[in-house]
Amino acid sequence: MNTATNGAALFFLQLTLILAVCAIMRSVMRRVGQTPVIGEMIAGVLLGPSLFGMLWPDASAYVFPATSKPILYSVASLGLTLYMFVVGLEFRSDLFREKFRTALSVSSAGILAPFILGGAVAYWLQRKGGFFSPNVSAPVAWLFIGAALSITAFPMLARIIREHGLSGTLVGTIALAAGSFDDVVAWMLLAVVLGCISGNAMLALYAIGGSLVYVLTCILVIKPALRVLHGRFKNESELFSLVMLLVVLGAFFTDLVGLYSVFGAFVLGLAVPRGGLADKLAAKVDPLTTAVLLPVFFTYSGLNTRLGLLDSLWLWGICAAIIFVSISAKLFACYGAARLSGIQHPDSLTIASLMNARGLMELILLNIGLQAGLITQTLFTMLVLMAVVTTLMAAPGFHAARKRSIHIS
Repeated sequence: MNTATNGAALFFLQLTLILAVCAIMRSVMRRVGQTPVIGEMIAGVLLGPSLFGMLWPDASAYVFPATSKPILYSVASLGLTLYMFVVGLEFRSDLFREKFRTALSVSSAGILAPFILGGAVAYWLQRKGGFFSPNVSAPVAWLFIGAALSITAFPMLARIIREHGLSGTLVGTIALAAGSFDDVVAWMLLAVVLGCISGNAMLALYAIGGSLVYVLTCILVIKPALRVLHGRFKNESELFSLVMLLVVLGAFFTDLVGLYSVFGAFVLGLAVPRGGLADKLAAKVDPLTTAVLLPVFFTYSGLNTRLGLLDSLWLWGICAAIIFVSISAKLFACYGAARLSGIQHPDSLTIASLMNARGLMELILLNIGLQAGLITQTLFTMLVLMAVVTTLMAAPGFHAARKRSIHIS
């Protein structure tokens, strides 16, 4: 058996284990009233060095050798890209325009409060040492922590909204719109951070300028072209192939300019004409993406999460402080902004609960920060725990708010 065959066999062994553990954890989470995606997040941590690697180190090293990480990362990136494309396909832009001011208000509050408090946290952590790389300056640390605390689990938020039939409703639309604003700003901040750490400030300008060019191209060129082509293609598979080509090309371009592939796919999903084409594309892409590809990303993140690094009460105390600040800043700021915009208490609480979840997008940002040498694995692990805790809070808060909303109505 040659090396290529061995590599393929190992990948399918990894995929078997990943899908099995994710299926088990999804079932467990459903039974306790949690959204299934949190089960996949926890499964990723369990498959990493925090449990599997600790209990069976030899087996863990065999199943997930370091040499296989680039392959897992590539598959995970594909899953994220396709999923964000589906999110874009199902986004209701008409309701988005109607609730623009409210969404902008909620989003701004959800960014500013975590960003300000995150600056204080970053300053404190940098003075203590051991959380950022030595070459990271105070402003860069502030920007990164601000982005990490500001970000919203946009794909997970969309998933909860879809699973509970809130797509197209007031709450669902405002939450999606505000979450998308949050994440775009967070990625812009990350682009600035990467530009500063690399000594090349032009990276931020590339990200902003490139994103504007891409958005305009999707709106002014691709959208009308797809509207025309939809009626002319006799073979649906040919049109599907063309759209997939556009998805990966858009992902390549936005990744190249520093905005990352997920937003290229999301914007392209927005550009697809609504109606039959968008529905057909979502029906084809979504099942394989959510069932097979996304669990790989959660596992990839879990391989970089090491709970054993938090080996003292002091470090656990710091972790608890980060979690407390992240929850306080995001939850109360978004709730307050929604209430000031005239939204009723139950719906405001629903929006705030959804916005408080970090989930998938947080893990993406953290992995980029770790790979770029911005943060240590200790801080990475703390922020992963923050993402898990805030995401765990989303379902109970969401269900409590919805019950109260239904009761009032």
